[in-house]
Amino acid sequence: MLLAFGIVAALFERSSSGKGQVIDAAMTDGSALLMNSIFGLMSQGVWTHERGKNLLDGGAHFYGTYETSDGKYISIGSIEPQFYALLLEKTGLAGDPEFAKQMSRQDWAAMRERLVSVFKEKTRDEWDQIMLGTDICYAPILNLDEAMEQKHNADRGTFTSVNGIKQAAPAPRFSRTEPKMPPPPVAPGNATQEILAGLGLSESEIAGLKESGAVA
Repeated sequence: MLLAFGIVAALFERSSSGKGQVIDAAMTDGSALLMNSIFGLMSQGVWTHERGKNLLDGGAHFYGTYETSDGKYISIGSIEPQFYALLLEKTGLAGDPEFAKQMSRQDWAAMRERLVSVFKEKTRDEWDQIMLGTDICYAPILNLDEAMEQKHNADRGTFTSVNGIKQAAPAPRFSRTEPKMPPPPVAPGNATQEILAGLGLSESEIAGLKESGAVA
């Protein structure tokens, strides 16, 4: 993705400079860029090296995943005060003095345990009814089949089917051009004969390769 962005940026710059350039894109550079938000939190003294004790890694009770009474899961990310207040309202914890200390790191574990109990009182669908469409920053955690059938994805046509095989539809989308649908998948070895023949191998050479187990 970093390389693709680099190519687009270089093509855009060429329109003003008239010059081409070499793009040096490394996966390690891309992963480092993705960490800049964490590095920023570290520089502020609010991110430690201790796993599972930080704002975004499961340490904060208001940012993470929880199991529901039917063994399914939901996720919340109520960082901002107004979203956190709404989370407390919808979970019945508004006015609880313990939860008034949202950013008290030493109390996060205890508050998380309380929320574990609260979310296990209802099914995932029941929490959907309460929280979906609010500003809590809430979402049910779906399995792959559910994700394909989810209303937003269905309305957008995010997923498609090619010869009965479900898969993500081409993206991104454009106002003038429509990307081609991918060809249907084939089983390994289905085109062995055609490929080898196209490379100029004779029938006997192909038969020999198959007999030896080199190809299938």
